[in-house]
Formats: sequence, C-alpha cells, structure tokens
Amino acid sequence: MRIFCLTCSDAYFVFNRVRLVSCIEISTPSEVEAVNGTHVKLKCTFSSTSPVSLQSVTVSWNFRPLLPGPDESEPFPPDQGRFKGHVVWSGDIPRKDASITLQDVPPTFNGTYICQVRNRPDVHGHNGEITLKVVYKVSISEISMLALAVGAGIVLVLIILAIVVSVKLCRKRRMDKDIEMHVPEDQWKDSTAW
Repeated sequence: MRIFCLTCSDAYFVFNRVRLVSCIEISTPSEVEAVNGTHVKLKCTFSSTSPVSLQSVTVSWNFRPLLPGPDESEPFPPDQGRFKGHVVWSGDIPRKDASITLQDVPPTFNGTYICQVRNRPDVHGHNGEITLKVVYKVSISEISMLALAVGAGIVLVLIILAIVVSVKLCRKRRMDKDIEMHVPEDQWKDSTAW
C-alpha cells in the first residue's frame, strides 16, 4: 500500500482502497500581547471534515520559551512547573475551539505556544503557533488608535456643532435687539393725527 501526501487542503489517497482523508486546519493569531499579572486567552480553532466529538478529538499545547531550551509539554491541568494554577480550559470541542486561558501571566510566560489538534481519521496538519509577549504596560495597539481617532472625531463634531449653535443664537439675539430698536411704523405714528 502506498500513501502520497499532498498539501493539507488536498486529499490523501490510499491505493488498493480509495479513501479520502483531509488534514485538520488549525487557526491561531500569530502574536498576542498581555500585561503582566492579567489573564490572556490563547485562541485556537480548528476545522475537520470528520465528525467532531469529545471522544475523537485530542488537543495538546506545548510551550517553547524565548530563551534556548527544550519545549515544555505538561498534562492538563498542569500539576507542577511554571504553569501550575495558571492554565484554564476555555475551549469547546463540539464548536471546534481548543483555546486555553493563562491567568496572572508573569514575564516568564513569554514564548511560543503551540496548539496541536488531532481528529481521526483526519491527519495532522500544521500546528497553530502563538507568540505571547508579556509586557509591563499596555502598548498602543491598533484598536486603541482606532478608539482615539473615533473619540477625536466625535469631539471635533461636537465642537463644530457648538460653534454653529452659538452663531445661530447670537444672530437671533441681534435680530431680537434690532426688532426692539425699530418699532414698527404703525406703533410710533399717532393714529388720531389723520
């Protein structure tokens, strides 16, 4: 029996018995930033052509520290080591979610987290890799910049609106004063003089 492996989106063909099998596609963000001492969710979702169940799917997470050294893999939940008391399952296998949450992250959690998902008979595809950066202060992200731009736009619109309303009120006051100063002709003329 010969097996030819194509790309993950292609099929595997087993000769003598034609059988179609696909790879699992795993999706993760490439980089996540967290503030020291906060919680961070490491999102890992997957797609599989085979039915997904708690019995058929296996998930494992590995950690590769920034400094040279071996990858770390611990059983879930970790009962020893740097991740003890820090890892919480956040996934939902029937919804094809294999995410975890790291709680109270310290700088020693900086590194690459590797999400591996298996669902027989689908074969293993590429692992999902997330680089976690634990920082002491929040850096300005794209979302923060967008929020700042939207906020500045709203403030600008409010200022323009206030100027327009002020100008209209000033004009109205001037017209009211002009009307008071210019009494209509029929009021200042004596009607008995005619």
